[in-house]
Amino acid sequence: MNAFANLTFRGYRRENGRVGVRNHVVILPVDDISNAACEAVANNIKGTLALPHAYGRLQFGADLDLHFRTMIGTGANPNVAACVVIGIEPGWTRKIADGIRATGKPVAEFSIEQKGDLETIRAASWAAKEFVHHASELQREDCPMSELWVSTKCGESDTTTGLGSCPTVGNMYDKLIPGGIYGCFGETSEITGAEHICKARAATPEVGERWHAMWKAYQDEVIEAHKTDDLSESQPTKGNIEGGLTTIEEKALGNLEKIGRTSRYIDILEPAEAPAKGPGLYFMDSSSAAAECVTLMAAGGYVVHTFPTGQGNVIGNPIVPVIKITANPRTVRTMGEHVDLDVSGILRREMTIDQAGDALIEMIRRTASGRATAAEALGHREFVMTKLYRSA
Repeated sequence: MNAFANLTFRGYRRENGRVGVRNHVVILPVDDISNAACEAVANNIKGTLALPHAYGRLQFGADLDLHFRTMIGTGANPNVAACVVIGIEPGWTRKIADGIRATGKPVAEFSIEQKGDLETIRAASWAAKEFVHHASELQREDCPMSELWVSTKCGESDTTTGLGSCPTVGNMYDKLIPGGIYGCFGETSEITGAEHICKARAATPEVGERWHAMWKAYQDEVIEAHKTDDLSESQPTKGNIEGGLTTIEEKALGNLEKIGRTSRYIDILEPAEAPAKGPGLYFMDSSSAAAECVTLMAAGGYVVHTFPTGQGNVIGNPIVPVIKITANPRTVRTMGEHVDLDVSGILRREMTIDQAGDALIEMIRRTASGRATAAEALGHREFVMTKLYRSA
């Protein structure tokens, strides 16, 4: 029997059966020119959260599909209790609202054309106020840990990341995935140099071949097609190099420690795509940029994010709590306000990876039950859309 099978957390049961760990009322702009109206509504109605972003006009093809997936997935995330959608035009506004509405949660939509900001803000503020009343009466209930969806991405990595904080996440996955949770890792460019290892960690040869084809397409169609010389200045970053990682290969080997020793990914996901094959570990084709990656995984439906860091990273997300883990004692000392779990004892041989994994599981349970993460307490709400190419 799985030792963690009886663990529970206090979550919000949503209309479609999913469980959230936060209870946000979101004011979601369809496009960049609707940001001001959304922020005005959030200013009028306390307890709401606007998510301004830079895109949504004249996108097309795969880029537009990704925009819709990200918008719909963000509003549909179980951490969102209700959503007000505001766009300049009614067509795309309705498409996004209907996608969110399919979860059964309360959704209202408003378009600015032929009304203007003031009338839109007035009507949307009334809807948002009613949603706040609705959300404020929802109660947490006991839920099994198996109902959690936990994603991961590392950032500002250094030598301690591959030695301590990433293996801590991997140990957590090795323990919780057999119990039925959904897991997710990604950062496609950051697997470079360890792609043969990642391919071999697929659950089946067919999934491994599909993963490798996806990775190769990213290399050929994005990196090789657009680089000016190599990935210097980007992979590894200046912070990575400062922390002792001199090549992308070194960084990749540490990155893959996040999936543990026994976990195997069962499918690959497009950016912001929700998993469809049941519980297990998934790979999402995603940017290695922290805010973009966490935004995409949140849009995929993940409700808690684990974030190993070496040099220290401040990233948060508006709707998903981001748990920071570090094994670097200097980072604990100089950036301790950003750290949720200190596993630097691993490097001092005062803590084993197994003990660190257990500590992370407990931190996930506490966070899922309501504990504010460091990023939440400090007000970090980075919401960054991924754009594939130029607008029309």
